[in-house]
Amino acid sequence: MDILFTGNSHTFFNDMPRTFGRLWEAQTGEKARPLMLCHGGKSFSWHWKEYFELRFDLLFGGFDVAVFQQCAHPFAGSEEEFEAGKRLAELAKKGGARPVFALTWAEKAHPENQGKMNEFHRRLCEETGACLSPVGLVWQRVLAADPEFPLYFADGEHASVYGDYLIAVTHCRLLSGRSCLDLPAAGCDFFDPETQGIREAETMTVLEEEKCRIIRRAAEETFAEMGM
Repeated sequence: MDILFTGNSHTFFNDMPRTFGRLWEAQTGEKARPLMLCHGGKSFSWHWKEYFELRFDLLFGGFDVAVFQQCAHPFAGSEEEFEAGKRLAELAKKGGARPVFALTWAEKAHPENQGKMNEFHRRLCEETGACLSPVGLVWQRVLAADPEFPLYFADGEHASVYGDYLIAVTHCRLLSGRSCLDLPAAGCDFFDPETQGIREAETMTVLEEEKCRIIRRAAEETFAEMGM
């Protein structure tokens, strides 16, 4: 499967698309070719205004799936952003890609923001026929059971390695339609503690199985509630 991730730092943190590719192969036995078109802090409307870069990728890149992620902290949920999201979904369809909107998660200090994120993404999927990847709902479920579960990076906004594992698991569960309970505890950590910078070499790492099991179970419960 060829899949394009379009978004911002909440998409590219910890090489999340690479974790997705690893989990997808483990779940389906098929190779995934994940690519990214991501710029830090950028919204749907920004990507639409740039247009030509994304236009070429979606129309001629031969992608099976296009995953779009809105900037989240603060959440850009205006009508302008909503209309841009609709245009992105239609462009994906024209290129033969299945559009997916990744439901973002609220920052740690403002969990009350999750509600407007949920409503924005649900309405967007209803009006475009795109699929919803319920990342924020799975995130909420994990934290409801354990508010100290390490989903957040140190800034309380971005995802930790476990947060990005949650994202990748949720995408895999949505796109495969198969249980994610037996997925491996493998993720990516692109931070180098020695240099305090980003690793330029391999970033795959083994995660704690018990933490990953909690995430996978939360994903299954969320999809069950959604009737999927």
